[in-house]
Amino acid sequence: MKNKSKYLTILLIFVLVTLASGILSFISLEQACGGTENSCYAVQTSQYESTFGIKNAHAGLVIFSIMAFLTFLYIKKPSKNKKTIIVLGIIAGSLFAIYFLYLQFFVLIAICKYCMVIDIGMLINLGIITFWKEK
Repeated sequence: MKNKSKYLTILLIFVLVTLASGILSFISLEQACGGTENSCYAVQTSQYESTFGIKNAHAGLVIFSIMAFLTFLYIKKPSKNKKTIIVLGIIAGSLFAIYFLYLQFFVLIAICKYCMVIDIGMLINLGIITFWKEK
């Protein structure tokens, strides 16, 4: 692979967002958010905490883990199919990130620090896929 550092960066971001999803999945919200009287807790207990009946943190943990593993496999043995799945996953994740950012800023008017790490991480990955040209 000509541009290994591009996909290593993407992998690093996927690991970071997986960890943030893991914190929200496995640590009590009171501990993770630092109490119940703050915007992080408000976001995590809002009506938007789940999508299709699945907690967003749990879905993110699974999806980001799969994407990290797929990116790792792509680094080890590149293929067009793996690259396509990674790109489509990043695009889909970025669309969800934009939606979740909209909810936090304009609907809930509350910010979750872990959600911000996840959402900004996905948008950075979108920027990397879009603007970091392979040689």
